[in-house]
Amino acid sequence: MEITVVIASRPDVPPEEELRTAVVADRLGYRDLWIGEGFVWDAFALATAAGLATERIALTVGPIPVSVRDPASIARAAASTAALVGRPVGVALGTSSVRVVERMHGRSRKRAVTAMAESAQALRALFRGEVADFAGEMVSTHGYRLRLDAPGGPLTLAAFGDRAIAVAAEHADRMVLDLVSPEQVRHYRDKLDAAARQVGRPAPRLAAWLPAAVDPGPEARAQVLQSLVGYLEVAGYGEMFTAAGLGDAVRMALAGATRDELLAAVPPEAADRIGLVGDLDSVHERLDAYAAAGLDEVTLVPATAGDPGGERTLTALAASAPR
Repeated sequence: MEITVVIASRPDVPPEEELRTAVVADRLGYRDLWIGEGFVWDAFALATAAGLATERIALTVGPIPVSVRDPASIARAAASTAALVGRPVGVALGTSSVRVVERMHGRSRKRAVTAMAESAQALRALFRGEVADFAGEMVSTHGYRLRLDAPGGPLTLAAFGDRAIAVAAEHADRMVLDLVSPEQVRHYRDKLDAAARQVGRPAPRLAAWLPAAVDPGPEARAQVLQSLVGYLEVAGYGEMFTAAGLGDAVRMALAGATRDELLAAVPPEAADRIGLVGDLDSVHERLDAYAAAGLDEVTLVPATAGDPGGERTLTALAASAPR
């Protein structure tokens, strides 16, 4: 099982800390760095800065909300970053949330899975250096070809629901999940394999973003909890949090509780139930459980509070990451 690293996944991390994490991951030999798209950073801008600050690590940008960015813009941005940093850049696509698409950007999230499927098809042509000629129900692009070399990295799709999984099985090199338990990974692995058989192609690799903190102090645990609380009301995550014993907090979030109220309702030990948080032996046990469940790639979201750049966690787990 491969281990990779993600930055730009939390709004409470200072900008210099994101780049410090990127440099640490590169120095320790991790092979891929994900750069998330969120409320703080433009993901391609940060990916370019991270690429220029590092030497070898490959880059994956996203998941990019398909209802916000069109395929030509995504392909051009990925090719620009790849040209500037001189190494492959992959792209992850996702449907994102109502909070991001409709509230932040003022766009419609209508038929988001259809938009993701069509965006993936259009991007495939652009990533091959071809002139795009695609007319879908939600996405279209005509007469454009990259003026730069193709970015060269994989196409990843974020998926939870059955329709999105089917799209990933047909069009993606890799499918990514977020905040899942080993038991849920096994469930999604089975669904992805079955969907790939339906379309007659090998199943994409399966990855998952997981919060990580080895030997965490109180600051790191608090940071992990802060990040979890932000997902309590997001569709698709309730089942996972409920299974982890946080059903009351999920119901409070859906009823409109404030962030402070939710933090007070989530027990401190919840950080240990989700992801890779604890002493090194317990984290290795969790990694083994994820691998046994069929996960091909764990993407670490390292806590940096009390551990600048996530160096302690990334160093502890670097020996587990294939070179």
